[in-house]
Amino acid sequence: MNKLLAQEIYYEMLLGRAFEYAAKENYMKGNISGFLHLDIGQEALSVAAMKAFEKGDIFATYREHVMAMARGVEPRAVMAELFGKADGVSGGKGGSMHLFEPSRFFYGGDAIVGGHIPNAVGCAYARKYQGSEDGVMVIFGDGASNGGAFFESLNIAAAQKLPLLFLCENNEYAIGTNIKRVAPFREQAKKAEPYMLTMSVDGTDAEAVYETITKAREMIEDGHGPIFVEAFTCRYEGHSVSDANTYRSAQEMAHCKAKDSLEHCRKRLIEKWMCSENEIVTLEQKAQKVVEDAVTFAESAPEPSLDALFEHIFVEEV
Repeated sequence: MNKLLAQEIYYEMLLGRAFEYAAKENYMKGNISGFLHLDIGQEALSVAAMKAFEKGDIFATYREHVMAMARGVEPRAVMAELFGKADGVSGGKGGSMHLFEPSRFFYGGDAIVGGHIPNAVGCAYARKYQGSEDGVMVIFGDGASNGGAFFESLNIAAAQKLPLLFLCENNEYAIGTNIKRVAPFREQAKKAEPYMLTMSVDGTDAEAVYETITKAREMIEDGHGPIFVEAFTCRYEGHSVSDANTYRSAQEMAHCKAKDSLEHCRKRLIEKWMCSENEIVTLEQKAQKVVEDAVTFAESAPEPSLDALFEHIFVEEV
């Protein structure tokens, strides 16, 4: 980690939060329909993990707007996709839950909870079979660790020593159910301990996330086999925009927001990296302008044509 990278991560986090608030606003206006799962509060994990796993393949959940942008997908293309427009990253046919950009090796999100984990296993097997130096990272929530495919994936990845990084985004809630109600312990990494090396990290600390994911990535690239990383974080919104979040008390939310990842990162920039107030304000203003531009672009972008309904149905033989 250096000053330039720390600033880049902070900017991407600012961009992510401003983007998500803009998406929420436009959902309320009726410009965005369907499901919308916001990443507000989890930006440190979403951004730093993408920056640390700079090579290889990414499989993400449907709370993936910030991850996609941190991976290099243009904010305009992401916002246009949320608006259902033809210039969206998935042609306006995927919406919020299906941002897909193979040129960035970004294969998420996936609408089926935990459904993408076996896909990541298959991709990691292909990487190993092809002799690729790059690995695969699959991101999933704590709730997904209760599914059968999760344990099958752990077993296969460990047995085959696949270059796969399992990243559990533990915000302690699967939709509105606290993990303690459906699992005997808070630390879901305990489920992976019989299979592989596990690590844990404070998901609200961007620098700690970056360092942990970097270490895990280097190990799987060196042939160590799969690694399980659990990042503890907190989302500020409900599961989706339609979720009023009434199952969490005001006290719990206050405790959650007291560890705000953006505030933590901003303070670190000033105290550790000696960033000036002007440098920080410049990043904040830039992020806001980029989001405003993305909304303007999405509003004026064309709707998909009717012919688009018949495209990308079959795989073309090459």
